[in-house]
Amino acid sequence: MPFPQDRLRRLRASAGFRRMVRETRLSVDNLIAPFFVMEGRDVRQPIVSMPGQGRVSVDHLIKDAGEVQAVGVPAILLFGIPARKDELGSEAWAPDGIVPRAVRAVKDRVPDLMVITDVCVDEYTTHGHCGIVKDGQVMNDETLACLQKMALTHARAGADMVAPSDMMDGRVGAIRQALDGQGFSHVPILSYAAKFASCLYAPFREAADSSPKFGDRQSYQMDPANLREALREIELDIQEGADIVMIKPALPYLDVIHAARQAFDRPIAAYQVSGEYSMIKAAAQLGWLDGRRTMLETLLAIHRAGADLILTYFAKEAAEALHE
Repeated sequence: MPFPQDRLRRLRASAGFRRMVRETRLSVDNLIAPFFVMEGRDVRQPIVSMPGQGRVSVDHLIKDAGEVQAVGVPAILLFGIPARKDELGSEAWAPDGIVPRAVRAVKDRVPDLMVITDVCVDEYTTHGHCGIVKDGQVMNDETLACLQKMALTHARAGADMVAPSDMMDGRVGAIRQALDGQGFSHVPILSYAAKFASCLYAPFREAADSSPKFGDRQSYQMDPANLREALREIELDIQEGADIVMIKPALPYLDVIHAARQAFDRPIAAYQVSGEYSMIKAAAQLGWLDGRRTMLETLLAIHRAGADLILTYFAKEAAEALHE
């Protein structure tokens, strides 16, 4: 047989050709940077299990937000760590709580940076669950009112977008109704639509002090085995008014991201969670992986699978690398 005329290596032979025919292009516009904000002043507490990340007070958050914007990252996501917790998580919707104050500060000092807020009570409750607990059970419908109040508090503070991460049924519709009813119909919802009950959240729970004090979250977060159910969750959130839908975690669920991209015309986000970040950082520190290349390759894979937006603790580092 004659040697085939198609030689695919022809267009791999030089960096110029590789750039010209590249099918997927990762951009800083795809990135969102999460931050943990806490009470106090001049506070920066390193997170041991997440090298390079920390819990910061509002004054440091403003500085970090400015640096993120300077490298072109368009948005940040805020998680609040309150000074006080209770059974209901009532600090989550306090008008002078840590997240509303952080939102106001960032919008005042870095006004063009988009600020997204996490809407979930787990960081604010003494039991660490994502909803109201009665007789050892996480109550769905009772939790919705808390989420409505939390979303409204963030919107009033100036949040550009709210992101419910609790996985209660009907919460997107409840939040949309509350926002629209109080004059915030312009505030979009980024829904954690398919959030799986993953072991890869462990470093986050250290960072946010949000580990459940009893049981686990498998009764409301998704079974990692289920793809069809994930698509149902996404469809329901879109029907309830979600503007952007998210899959979390990212790398172990590239098939879910791809299936969602094929099925839905909404913008799709994926969260490269703390465990994904920490594994790469740990392997790089041990010299087992090239950390920079692994970071960029994994982010490219998430984008290639179909994610328009990627929430990642690598956001600033990746943006700097993409500018080189």
